[in-house]
Amino acid sequence: MLSGGEQRHMAVDSEPLNPLPINSRALVVVDPSAPKHVGESSPFSREDMQNGMHSQPAESVVNHSKELQDDLQELGEKIKHHEENVKYLKTLKNKLEDSILEMQVSIGKYHTASFSKMENEDPSSVESEEEIIQHILKYEKSVAALLCRMRSNPEAQVSDHPLMKDVLGIVATLGKVDDANLSRLLSEYLGLETMLAVVCKTYEGVKALEAYRKDGLINKGFGIDAFAASTGGPQYDRFLVICLENLRPYAGELIADDPQMRLDLLKPRLISGETPQGFLGFAVNMVTIDNTNLYGISKTGHSLRETLFYYLFSNLQVYRSREDMLKALPCIPNGAISLDGGMIRSPGVFALGHRRGNIDVKFPCDYKRFNLPVNYFETENRLKETKRKKDRAWEDLQREQALLDRVKYTYETKKREFVQFLAETSSYSTQDGGFQWANSCSKILYSFY
Repeated sequence: MLSGGEQRHMAVDSEPLNPLPINSRALVVVDPSAPKHVGESSPFSREDMQNGMHSQPAESVVNHSKELQDDLQELGEKIKHHEENVKYLKTLKNKLEDSILEMQVSIGKYHTASFSKMENEDPSSVESEEEIIQHILKYEKSVAALLCRMRSNPEAQVSDHPLMKDVLGIVATLGKVDDANLSRLLSEYLGLETMLAVVCKTYEGVKALEAYRKDGLINKGFGIDAFAASTGGPQYDRFLVICLENLRPYAGELIADDPQMRLDLLKPRLISGETPQGFLGFAVNMVTIDNTNLYGISKTGHSLRETLFYYLFSNLQVYRSREDMLKALPCIPNGAISLDGGMIRSPGVFALGHRRGNIDVKFPCDYKRFNLPVNYFETENRLKETKRKKDRAWEDLQREQALLDRVKYTYETKKREFVQFLAETSSYSTQDGGFQWANSCSKILYSFY
């Protein structure tokens, strides 16, 4: 456990706690004769008690009362000491668990790559943004394809075109994912219609895309319809437009010093306080966003992660396996996916059956991002060490809680003994000075823990 008088520092390196001193000697409950039966240690005979202590000097009564008071005072201080230790160890354990989870999330994306390799995934399935755009262009009747053609035309001054001034892009091209398997899963979760959705900054941009006649029909001489007609393209299908201005942004904190401005979402916890096994992180934080879209995209100054991707994924959780995900059901308030294809769209709504084999419109990723970072193994070693620290903190917490329970039991036994002693010596209060003594004992008793 701990050497006498030595403080134990088990806090996370990045944010140290101020631990209370846990002294191995102080943790041992001093119980000289074990919990005694009430009245067993009294120096007065039953006959003396029945005679109201008249034959005993007042000093003996006061001395014995003082001994009981001192015992209670000492036990009360030990209770406070153990309670402070329990509180510190609980805080430390939670801090270590949060640190473990952060490290698991940071290397979790490389674990997903490992899972893909287990599935014998062809590296050619890892596609860049340019390749994803080519897949979008195959959906000729989609507005997404039309906008991609506009941007790919070097002669078209896209930035000056009234249709494009307020358009950020297509959902599928506004983020990247580091693993092809995860990209497929997230794209399947959102669905093709959402992946092809147009993203505008303001409602003015939405109105620029389409206008209506007085009879409510679409004005084909305005917006997208007019542009499609001028290029000789086919009539487009119904499409989604996401307006950042009208989305309710994420209102919480961001992870400190994170260059990607990831959201500091509350980690799921089981009833035991533990993080569910296999939890890798939140989907909204697994999307990599270009720096140009990280800062002040919306009128309110929020990033694309705080607006678009929080709207799309909210608190969607990612688990290593379907088994892990199903075991964590009580901790899934919105939805979850697993790397082996499990999917919970919302509480009580499960996506069953086989996964779609060919999902062409998905978030792009670069194969080179699969390479392990320089600090990967360093993080992995820190993760193992932090897990060992958490296990030791848990053992210390259980031991400290047992000591606290034992001291409380001893305290309650001693308190009952003191109360009965006061009752048995109540007649002494009728003697000279007795009232003052009894009143003093009562005040002390109520002041104890």
